[in-house]
Amino acid sequence: MTEQDRQFMRRAIELARQGVDANAGGPFGCVVVKNGEIIGEGNNRVTSTNDPTAHAEIIAVREACAHLGNFQLDGCTIYTSCEPCPMCLGAIYWARPDRVFYACTRDDAAKIGFDDDFIYEELEKTNNDREMVAVELMRAEALEVFRRWAEKPDKVEY
Repeated sequence: MTEQDRQFMRRAIELARQGVDANAGGPFGCVVVKNGEIIGEGNNRVTSTNDPTAHAEIIAVREACAHLGNFQLDGCTIYTSCEPCPMCLGAIYWARPDRVFYACTRDDAAKIGFDDDFIYEELEKTNNDREMVAVELMRAEALEVFRRWAEKPDKVEY
């Protein structure tokens, strides 16, 4: 880790602090960096926007992708004030940055009421064994759309 890495993490932590002070949402902040420049940042805004997806990482990734005009974050590094939750981790994997630095751990978050263990445990179960009921419906019709995608010659792969 370099002093520059520490600077970017300090910014993520400061965004978390600003969010707490503004009562915007949970104590989480995130920045996305490319070539030494912050290209996206965010703090948790779940409660202030009534959006359960408004996590710091999601907001920062969206902003960075808009800045780049691309849905991938090749060559980027993410600095987040806490180990990403399952949703954010999934989004980060889809965006494909080079690496992620985090400050607090998911255990630290659990100690203040942000416990993601339930979700991690649910993801390991089959659909039939999960707490939330998930029922397959109209698969044949949906598979037709999958077939169209598979055969589409001008699709943008990701």
